[in-house]
Amino acid sequence: MTIRVAAVGDIHMGPDSEGLLRPAFETLSDCADLLLLAGDLTRHGTPQEARVVAREVRDLPVPVVAVLGNHDHHDERPEEVTAILRDAGVSVLEGEATVVECAGGRLGIAGTKGFGGGFVGRSAGEFGEPVMKEFVRTTRRSADSLHAALKELGQRDCAARVALTHFSPVADTLAGEPPEIHPFLGSYLLAEAIDTAGADLAVHGHAHLGTEHGMTAGGVRVRNVAQPVIRRAFNVYRLGGD
Repeated sequence: MTIRVAAVGDIHMGPDSEGLLRPAFETLSDCADLLLLAGDLTRHGTPQEARVVAREVRDLPVPVVAVLGNHDHHDERPEEVTAILRDAGVSVLEGEATVVECAGGRLGIAGTKGFGGGFVGRSAGEFGEPVMKEFVRTTRRSADSLHAALKELGQRDCAARVALTHFSPVADTLAGEPPEIHPFLGSYLLAEAIDTAGADLAVHGHAHLGTEHGMTAGGVRVRNVAQPVIRRAFNVYRLGGD
């Protein structure tokens, strides 16, 4: 059996874009078993913008699972954004896991926003000033929570597991972005968490000028689903089967 995963990130909704994605989302039951939202759902993280997103995804024909992105934190009210989305039926994850019952089997999703720091050979370290140490520790805590959530799913009889983040776990999907900003687009620590805990697919956003396809060192498929990259309401990825 096959599990069909629809995913998109960086939809950056505001009052002037209300209703833009709803017609496409209402067709999801024809092509997908669930919808993953890979962060940056709003422009500035305001409750008003979050309510626009909530109306866009409320009562869809498939379950919706999301993580927040950096834009969703800008107004410094991520708890309010999360509450508004959850009230609309969205499962919002931050270092947590959830299981969705699909026709093709149980799909486990582990989600976290993630953070920056860079990639092997060109990454920041926990050294020097406290603010630099905290920068890297923020990413490490996020990666550790992703690892724990994926490990938990490994004990929950899932047919497949997906790692959902906003920041990228690999440099592959950043191709097209200026190399100078790669450390602010993701971290190898996320990929380490995915490879050591195990997953069948990793989905992220954030890199608007990046590339869709990538892979971790351990062979896990990575997909950048930022809307400016995929150029549609969502992409669908299939897990399981032949």
